[in-house]
Amino acid sequence: MWTRALDKLLSHLMREGALSVTYPDGTTRHYGNGVGPGAAIALHDASLPRRIVLSPDLAVGEAYMDGQLTIENDDLHGFIGLAIRNREAQGQPWFRRPLEVMRHAMRRLQQFNPDNRSRSNVAHHYDLSGALYDLFLDADRQYSCAYFAHPGMSLEEAQAAKKHHIAGKLLIEPGMRVLDIGCGWGGMALTLAQDYGAEVLGVTLSTEQHKLAEERAAAAGLSGKVRFELKDYRKVKGQFDRVVSVGMFEHVGVPHYDEYFRTVKERLTPEGIALIHTIGRSIPPGTTSPWIRKYIFPGGYAPALSETAAAYERSGLVAADVEVWRLHYAETLRHWYERFMENIDAARALYDERFCRMWRYYLVACELTFRHANQVVFQMQLTPKQDAVPLTRDYLYPARQEVRHAAE
Repeated sequence: MWTRALDKLLSHLMREGALSVTYPDGTTRHYGNGVGPGAAIALHDASLPRRIVLSPDLAVGEAYMDGQLTIENDDLHGFIGLAIRNREAQGQPWFRRPLEVMRHAMRRLQQFNPDNRSRSNVAHHYDLSGALYDLFLDADRQYSCAYFAHPGMSLEEAQAAKKHHIAGKLLIEPGMRVLDIGCGWGGMALTLAQDYGAEVLGVTLSTEQHKLAEERAAAAGLSGKVRFELKDYRKVKGQFDRVVSVGMFEHVGVPHYDEYFRTVKERLTPEGIALIHTIGRSIPPGTTSPWIRKYIFPGGYAPALSETAAAYERSGLVAADVEVWRLHYAETLRHWYERFMENIDAARALYDERFCRMWRYYLVACELTFRHANQVVFQMQLTPKQDAVPLTRDYLYPARQEVRHAAE
């Protein structure tokens, strides 16, 4: 029964390319039109057809981690890319749609993230060994989308470009007070203090990030300009000239969007500016992959712009600018994957083979989702005052202005 159901599912989904599947009973079936890239997989557990039909993302990811699903030549990029392209083109077959409706109905419960649950979610991912992140991140430990402003930029250059692009949108001036919500290991806060003269409060729920951020501030001689606190953003008091949040909104959860933007508004001075940088989707609201939710980012969700905008509109904040980065995160993840693979033996020494397979699957699946499944990054520049920001984006690109004036 379940083998037949999986056969129907794959026949519906796989219209382009070529997928060969060897089932647990040893039979091999072929799907797709045979044109273009292909992949071959083998299922080694009799329960897999049922599990894949009921929850493809979760079952395939778990089976790969556990060695119950193997890919010819271990070609994760080829297999996941083929699967995502076909899934996006065909959509779900009729017999899986009720399951998808149930997933959507459950998302508010799955994304209910009060203070204590937020701490647990953050610890699940960000309190892993710091040595793990050294294996694939840049030296500044920027664990968010880099900005490849020019072809051929290194990861370090693109991450620095991201920080300076954000600082430009914040219109930072010396002495300004800045709140960094979800400060990570402190890279953005330290840059705003050191290069722009800001006084920064960074908050995080990760004990590991907080510890290292404080150490970095002390080592840079910036302890008087930058403070880091182990605190939920909802517990921060006072007002700030600027609020910045990079890669944190994905962890807020739909039930808390109004609370989040209301907090941003309350923390800003009347002429303040906020810059919210988040993964999003350029399609209608959806749900988080069950595999990502279980193993990587519990409580996480990449929002549609429509549901995000509705929330900040209710808060009274004005959208001064919304910029969409399309393939920048795909390129960032490509760099992370290459670095992780260069250091795979060190990763095995830290954890084990199953963890390494999980991490590889995570990095590849995310890269290809940005390439083929309408996942993007939104940068929302928000303010309580409509004229707090210049009328055009020219202030972000002074070099272009100089060239234009020289031509005149």
